[in-house]
Amino acid sequence: MKNVKLSLIALAVAAGSAQIAVAAQADSKGFVEDSSLTLTNRNYYFNHDKQNGRVDAREWAHAMLLDYKSGFTQGTVGFGVDAFAYGVLKLDEQGGSTGNLYINNDGDRESFGQIGGAAKVRVSNTVARFGNLQPNAPVFAAGGSRIKPQTAQGFELTSKDLGDVALQAGHFTAGTGWRGNDNKDLILASYAGIAADSVDYLGGDYSVNDNLSFSLYGADFEDVWHQYYGNANYSLPLAAGQKLNFDANLYRTLDSGKALAGEIDNTAWSLAAAYSIGAHKFTLAYQAVDGDEAFDYAGFGAEDSVGDSINLANSIQYSDFNGPGEKSVQVRYDVKMAEYGVPGLSFMARYVRGTDIDGSKADATGAYAGLYGSDDRESETNVEAKYVVQSGAAKDLAVRVRQAWHRGDASTGGDQNQLRVMLSYPISIL
Repeated sequence: MKNVKLSLIALAVAAGSAQIAVAAQADSKGFVEDSSLTLTNRNYYFNHDKQNGRVDAREWAHAMLLDYKSGFTQGTVGFGVDAFAYGVLKLDEQGGSTGNLYINNDGDRESFGQIGGAAKVRVSNTVARFGNLQPNAPVFAAGGSRIKPQTAQGFELTSKDLGDVALQAGHFTAGTGWRGNDNKDLILASYAGIAADSVDYLGGDYSVNDNLSFSLYGADFEDVWHQYYGNANYSLPLAAGQKLNFDANLYRTLDSGKALAGEIDNTAWSLAAAYSIGAHKFTLAYQAVDGDEAFDYAGFGAEDSVGDSINLANSIQYSDFNGPGEKSVQVRYDVKMAEYGVPGLSFMARYVRGTDIDGSKADATGAYAGLYGSDDRESETNVEAKYVVQSGAAKDLAVRVRQAWHRGDASTGGDQNQLRVMLSYPISIL
């Protein structure tokens, strides 16, 4: 992929000329008639116990996230806008930062807000958006694991005009992190800490049938790397109430252009198998990083908060298990309590162990030099409980409690305990 920008143009032409899908734009009810306005109240307590005498981090905040999405004007070409206004109120803080509160120039944490929007155009089932967006491609995805979502500034094209193939393309030049309050911050390689002037990506998802799908994407992180991604997902129905699912992911990353982060030659992959029976699901996953550098992905904003551009099976609550040479195994158990008379309640527990981390062969002049030792290892245990109210005045109120225990060498973050308590209540205004 030597020129993703040319590929974006080719995608736009191909998607715009496709004639084989139902033209969603023809069914547009109008700019106002198809509008939606949602207010999400999100309350978030984060207690990060860093162990071994290090400064702990505790923050408690409340956010009001207002999202407006217009419909499209009627006609062959439809026009619309999306907009958001996010406000985060500090309730309490102690020690270091968890990423939920803005840090001012004096180093103090405080309440903050962010506003933004995007223009959009639709032809048939192809939509182009420009402005402040939340891209969700496996090679470039804004994250939502803190109280405020990350955003990116640029252009995005999505198309469903090719039947069972869903296409995505994008060109982005700035990003705003978890605690950012403007739309002009950096996009960075998270582990390298190196900024890129722009990111381009192109790819798509193909559903063969209800049980089998494939994905293929490529991205250009300007003067840092070329990254390619593939996925295969297959579900095998068994007896009534039973199913096997197999999910394979692979990333291939190579330095490009000026190679600002140094030499990169990295393959990261994972394979997960899950067996579901009634309310229960049992998962076993294996993940490996083949290369002298950690598998790296996009970060957003001045604080370089990591995004969600990592679809590997063992990227979990604290660790990504993505060190150079790292091999990791996961065992996981999920149960949904609806079959036991409590719809909306679910539990999850998992354990991941990673070994064979060796960063001693990284490019000595590159950004990954010295980040890892020669025989490092780590492990992490997660438990989670989630309840979503199913009916009544509080319908869709979600309460989620997540606990993580991480143990490992210093290069992996060392010993860490994390408790996150999150409440989310969306209110549909329009």
